[in-house]
Amino acid sequence: MKNINLNLRNYSSFLREIKTKIKTAQIKANLSVNKELIILYWEIGKMINLIQISTGWGKKIIPNLARDLKNEFPELKGFSERNIDRMLQFYNEYPIVPQPMAQLEKKQNNKFSPQAVAKLKNEKTTIKDSKIAEQLFQLSLKIPWGHNILLIEKIKGLNERLWYMMSIIQYGW
Repeated sequence: MKNINLNLRNYSSFLREIKTKIKTAQIKANLSVNKELIILYWEIGKMINLIQISTGWGKKIIPNLARDLKNEFPELKGFSERNIDRMLQFYNEYPIVPQPMAQLEKKQNNKFSPQAVAKLKNEKTTIKDSKIAEQLFQLSLKIPWGHNILLIEKIKGLNERLWYMMSIIQYGW
């Protein structure tokens, strides 16, 4: 009888360890997907911004894009007019090209010049603001899209937004 209890205790510990590993892997997978989506949304926002600047297209690009993406990918969520407009807003909040992405774009020989646009848009941005914006972008990859949008809409001060992002990550808000 003693051996059975010992085995059950070992199995309980074994099962608890397996469950912990599964939950950890699920969290890591969700964070990875979230990061890729936010990078995609930033890139879409950048492309819309650049095409509006270079061609003079107005706001009609967003409804057309939402309609065409819905037709092409009917099963996908997240490409409504409202969310595409938020992608543009997200890019406009953080137009500074993060270093890893800038190097990737150079390798891809992208026809758009995000650095030039970022400079054009940020003539009045201080170096300190640029560093905070870069930090904010890096932190934005670690929190859900909805949290990013809420912070952009509600918190205009970059330092205050930085505090909220760090708190979201630290406390799991």
